[in-house]
Formats: sequence, structure tokens, C-alpha cells
Amino acid sequence: MKLEQTLVGAGVLVLGLLVAAGATQISSEAGYGGVGPNFLPWVVGGLLALCGAFLVWEALSGGFRELEAASGADRGHWPGFVWVSAGLLANAALITTIGFILSCTLCFVLAVRGFRSSEGRLDLSLRALIVDALIGMAIAAPVFWMFTKFLAINLPGLTDTGWI
Repeated sequence: MKLEQTLVGAGVLVLGLLVAAGATQISSEAGYGGVGPNFLPWVVGGLLALCGAFLVWEALSGGFRELEAASGADRGHWPGFVWVSAGLLANAALITTIGFILSCTLCFVLAVRGFRSSEGRLDLSLRALIVDALIGMAIAAPVFWMFTKFLAINLPGLTDTGWI
């Protein structure tokens, strides 16, 4: 048990170091408010490394304390994992082609299929797909508009108008 806990801590520590290393590749030129675009990756990388170091120390000094028994199934639900993974990969592959709103909507629809599949409630009816697509669009569109219109951060759109 301690070996697995130490490996989890070491993994978090390595992830933090990788994020920090990636932050070195981002421009540090100060923007609005006096901080550059690499500020947040440095903060995240540092905090992840700190958490990883703490987890390793915790594992080596007696193991994770007051650890509750694992709940849920003995195995992962692979069909659900495939649905969610397909959503994430489709989003990454299509965001520059069909725009942020539609790619995030597709990601939401596929992720919902995965989560419902894991609960044994997979519904592939046209009505369920349309409802989930409308909900996904209702989430993605305001996020897109907030970033592009209010924060002036360019996200890939479907048109040049900046609204879709």
C-alpha cells in the first residue's frame, strides 16, 4: 500500500515539474496587471510539485492517514471511458475546424453518454441527443462570448464575426 501511495505522490510531483518546465516555454512578457501569460502555469506547477512532495512525505512517514475504504465498482467502466475520451479527442481535433462552441458541445454530448453509460442509463435516442446538445451549447456559448468579447482572448470560432 505504501508503494502505491508513494508512486501517486511521485507522479504528482513529476507532473508539477513538467508543468513548471512547460511554463519556461511561455513568454514572460508582462501584460495587463503586471503579470505575464506564464504566471498561472508557474503557480499551478509549483503547487502541484508542493502537493506531490507532501504526498510522498506522507506515504513514507506512515502512509495516508484516515484513508477511507474505496467506494464504487471493483473495475473501471470502459465503455464510459471510451465515450468521454472520444469527446475530449473530438474536441481537440475539431476545435479549429468547427469552432469552440460546436466542438465543446460535441464534447459535452459524448461525455454525457459516458457518464450515463456508467450509471446504466445510456440513452441514444434523438431526443436525448438534442437535449444534451442544447445544454452543451448553452454552456459553451456564454463561455466563448465571455472569453472573446469581454476578456479579448481569441478562441477559434466558426465564423469571423466572433459570435459563433
